[in-house]
Amino acid sequence: MSHTITVIGLGAGDLEQLPLGVYRLILNQDHLYVRTKDHPVIEELIGEGHSFTFFDSIYEQHETFEAVYDAIVAELLEAAKSKEILYAVPGHPLVAERTVQLLLEAEREGRVTVKILGGQSFLDPMFSALKIDPVEGCQVLDGTMLSRDEVHVTQHIVICQVYDQMIASHVKLTLMELLPDDYEVTVATAVGTKNEKLETVPLYELDRVTTISNLTAVYVPPVEDEVILYQDFRTLRQIIATLRGPDGCPWDKKQTHQSLKKYLLEEAYEVLEAIDEENEDHLVEELGDLLLQVLLHAQIGEDDGWFQIEDVIRSISEKMIRRHPHVFGERQVEDAEDVVETWDEIKKAEKGEDQASTSILGKIPKGLPSLMLAFELQKKAAKVGFDWAEVEPMWAKLDEEMHEFKEEIQAGHSQEMAKEFGDVLFVLVNIGRFYNIYAEEALHRTNEKFKRRFQSIEQAITAKGDTLEESSLEEMDVLWNQAKESESQGE
Repeated sequence: MSHTITVIGLGAGDLEQLPLGVYRLILNQDHLYVRTKDHPVIEELIGEGHSFTFFDSIYEQHETFEAVYDAIVAELLEAAKSKEILYAVPGHPLVAERTVQLLLEAEREGRVTVKILGGQSFLDPMFSALKIDPVEGCQVLDGTMLSRDEVHVTQHIVICQVYDQMIASHVKLTLMELLPDDYEVTVATAVGTKNEKLETVPLYELDRVTTISNLTAVYVPPVEDEVILYQDFRTLRQIIATLRGPDGCPWDKKQTHQSLKKYLLEEAYEVLEAIDEENEDHLVEELGDLLLQVLLHAQIGEDDGWFQIEDVIRSISEKMIRRHPHVFGERQVEDAEDVVETWDEIKKAEKGEDQASTSILGKIPKGLPSLMLAFELQKKAAKVGFDWAEVEPMWAKLDEEMHEFKEEIQAGHSQEMAKEFGDVLFVLVNIGRFYNIYAEEALHRTNEKFKRRFQSIEQAITAKGDTLEESSLEEMDVLWNQAKESESQGE
């Protein structure tokens, strides 16, 4: 049978800050369990003849703080099986105290009864020392588990549990993903006591401060510089809303989903170009332009009262979790092909597709460029077996289509020529697909290659003071081969 664990807070500073009721409770207790001996109140109580069980040694036995806290709670629960115990923690039991939260979980499971008594948290003296009002917006975060995704730099941020230089380094590196290296932060140690010390330093020096101890917290003031906030998604969203607002840009305000279609396609192709260039800076820029298109469509949806960016994000988040049961669930997959089959299976079930009544080609977007459309049509048909198993019949089909195309050329039938030429392209897409070559991407690269070489011809002729119109085909052909050879040497 488990008894009661009474948890008391030792406050943020010395004995004078300890509530009178808590102090009397300690005086009447023969034995006291204490998470850490390293606290000003404990130093004074030791001289009064109390018996203590400290858990400091457990910190040396485990590699993670979570394992430490689990071990401490396990010992407390074992001790509570035979008697009621008093457990003391720094500050207030319900502020930044993981062991107390674990005890409360055990209480919900019926394993123990937990009573919480007061104690001053470090927050009141922290707010007083820094002269800040938390009502303006304040976050209290755990330095041992700090993640950039939970940090809101437009609010006051108090990061506690910064016990040592290693944690301070983790906090520094996390904050430097969001803030400039020289952004000023304040290291606050032993606030509310006679040993209180506030030290403001640039962020990159955070882990070099010598006063860091178990009584240290880090304060990050709200960001007011708009430039620093440019990387914040909320800032970008507000920029788009302003552009389409009453005092915004006339061009942005007049756009619709239909009018933006061509820009969406252009930006997608420019992203592909940046990828082919292997230019990371250019890729960052082009991905930003593509994201702009997404946000413009989302803002139009919000302006019209139909949807907003949160709906877009929620939709894709739900889809990614649903369609990856091997990651977010218990389903097992063997390889990437198995993942694709799982995706298609779940997608079909979601849409309630009935093969008897729904064409497998019906879900392919109609607005795809023709080479991309041909690729997708062939891929869908191949999934149900309508495909050649070997490449040789494809080459034979290409010869057949080329022969028919030449016949129409000789006959001078322009319309039939176009049809047969389309058949040739369709077969070539299929051959490329057999060799895992994406026709749209392959032709895009060839277009870029042609563009580079022709521009090289232009530059060479212009450098001589001539024009393209004045140059012969033979001369341009020589320059073309020179550009080709130069590219080969560069590779």
